[in-house]
Amino acid sequence: MTAVVAGIGAVVPDRLVTNEMLAQRLDTSDEWIVSRTGIRQRYVAPPGCSTSDLAVGAAERAMQSAGVDDVGLVVLATTTPDRPCPGTAPVVASKLGLVDVPAYDVSAVCTGFIYALFSAAGALALGHTESALVIGADTFSTILDPADRTTSVIFGDGAGAVVLRRGHEDEPGALSGFHLGSDGALADLITVPDKYFRMDGKPVFMHAVRRMTESSRTVLAQSGWTAQTVDRLVGHQANVRILQAVSEQLGIPEDRAVVNLDRVGNTAAASIPLAMADAAKDGDLVAGHKVLLTAFGGGATWGAATLTWPDVIAG
Repeated sequence: MTAVVAGIGAVVPDRLVTNEMLAQRLDTSDEWIVSRTGIRQRYVAPPGCSTSDLAVGAAERAMQSAGVDDVGLVVLATTTPDRPCPGTAPVVASKLGLVDVPAYDVSAVCTGFIYALFSAAGALALGHTESALVIGADTFSTILDPADRTTSVIFGDGAGAVVLRRGHEDEPGALSGFHLGSDGALADLITVPDKYFRMDGKPVFMHAVRRMTESSRTVLAQSGWTAQTVDRLVGHQANVRILQAVSEQLGIPEDRAVVNLDRVGNTAAASIPLAMADAAKDGDLVAGHKVLLTAFGGGATWGAATLTWPDVIAG
């Protein structure tokens, strides 16, 4: 038995922030941001909108997509919980009307969604539950230094979620492989040392390309796939140059790499499910596609997963 994707949903806040708007208060320009990141705009949560609010919105859409009103497990990947204590997942479960279900947070920054998928998939495979809700949600705008152009231009807020059910390995939607890794010696590359988020961009770029590529190769071999059989590469949406480099090193044509960071920026743990939901809505991700997921994040953490896309309507 394994975990099968049964539904997907995503949300972003209403507040749109373009590169031109950032250029009005920072020493930057649309050309500078696009040339270095590929990002043209992002969405920012207004005051009073929390990570749990976005998580609930994405979860409701995913559950509607799956045609369910109840699940047996909630796993939330986030770096920006509503409060340091307690965890945000129980709050999300409560807001969804889910009673007495296990709910917990996963903290692996931009790799968080893959870590959360792995955790929930294990619970399903072992028969501890028949269904699970896996959410990636972040409001990174709350931990950014508004005067720091190197981070303020990169991140956006959002949430994405999938409903998993217990099923068989040969079913559409089945998660067929995972690979995860970490290296705590790199913890200072991506961190919040005090009030604001900090990132050392150049080494992060190098490590991200290397680890996402290596992890992808490992999970492809584990799944019995080759790069040529991958229909869609859904990498963490951090930087278009990272996605291009990973595609090139894997030998996956660039036009098979899903890209939505130009519209939403780097949404951290929400990045991969948001990209999948957008691609499904746009018709770029269709039933039967062999999909490779991969990410790199703070910790440092990295990971990859494979699945065959199911016949679902994204919420």
